[in-house]
Amino acid sequence: MRLLLIDGHYYVYRSFFAIPNLSNSRGEPTNAIFGFTKTLRLMVKHLQPELGAVVWDEGLPQKRVEVQPTYKETRKEMPTAMIPQLAFIQKLTPLLGFRNISLPNTEADDLMGCYAVAGCKQPQMEVVLATNDKDLFQLVGPCVKVYTTAKADLPSPKDAFALLGEDQVTAKWDVPPGLIGDVLALTGDSVDNIPGIGIGRKGAAALIREFGGLEPLLNNLDKVKNVRTREKLANGREQVLQNRKMVDLDCEMQLPVGISELRINPDYPALIAALEKCEFKSLLQEVRDEAARLGSVVQTNLL
Repeated sequence: MRLLLIDGHYYVYRSFFAIPNLSNSRGEPTNAIFGFTKTLRLMVKHLQPELGAVVWDEGLPQKRVEVQPTYKETRKEMPTAMIPQLAFIQKLTPLLGFRNISLPNTEADDLMGCYAVAGCKQPQMEVVLATNDKDLFQLVGPCVKVYTTAKADLPSPKDAFALLGEDQVTAKWDVPPGLIGDVLALTGDSVDNIPGIGIGRKGAAALIREFGGLEPLLNNLDKVKNVRTREKLANGREQVLQNRKMVDLDCEMQLPVGISELRINPDYPALIAALEKCEFKSLLQEVRDEAARLGSVVQTNLL
C-alpha cells in the first residue's frame, strides 16, 4: 500500500512560474491549474498510489512565531493571477481523486510529517512525500521516500522521476536524514527567514559528521580546529539552538482525516466539466479517454 502526500502550495507555485501566459478565451489565467493538474496526474502514473492527499499551509504555528517573530516575514505576497487559480485548484483536487488536508495555524510540512509517521505504523505501507521542503527530508527512512523530478536527483537522464531513500538523501545532504535538522540549525534558511551564523551547508555537514550531531558539537567547541568557525559557533550558540527548534517538525498532531479515508477516487464527470471551463484541449481529451477506458473496464468486470 502506498500513501502519496503532496505539498500543495509548492506545486501550485512551481506550476505558476513554469508555465507563463496561459489563459482561457475569457482571459482568465489557467497556467497554475494546467501545470498542477498535469503534475498530479503524472505522479499517479509514476507511483500508482492507492492513497493520497494534497496538504496545504494554513497560517503559521504560534510556537515558531514565538521563537522567531520574523519567521517567513520576507516571503513575497502571492501573485494576483495565482489567487483565483489556487481557489480553483483546491476545488479541483477532490475531482482528481485526492483529499485536501489543512489545519488553521499549521504548516503543510508538519501535517505531512504527522501522516508520514502514522502511515509508517500501518503494516506494509510506504509513504511518498512529493515536496521540495528541506525540513521533510528529515523523515526519510525505511518507510518514507521523497518523490522528485529534478534532473540533479535522477539516477540517469532517461529517468522521469526518482524516489529518494536514505542512501540518496545522505549523498545529497552529506549527513543521514536524521541529522539534516542539525545542519539546518547551523546554516539557517533564507527562504523561511531563519538566520544562520555564517556557516555554509558543506561546512555545517562536515562539522555534524565529525562530532556526530549538534549537541556534541556545541559541547565540544574547544575541539573545533578552525578558529573562525569556533568563534561563529560560540557567538551564535543561542541562535543555533533557536534554529533547531524552528526546523523540528511537529509530528504529534491528531490527524484531521484518517488514513483509511484517503483512497484515491477521481470523479471523472465533474473533473471533465471543470477542465472544460479551463479549455485545456489535449489534457481534456486525455482525461476523457481515460474515463472511457476505465468505464469500459468497469462494465466488463460487471458482466
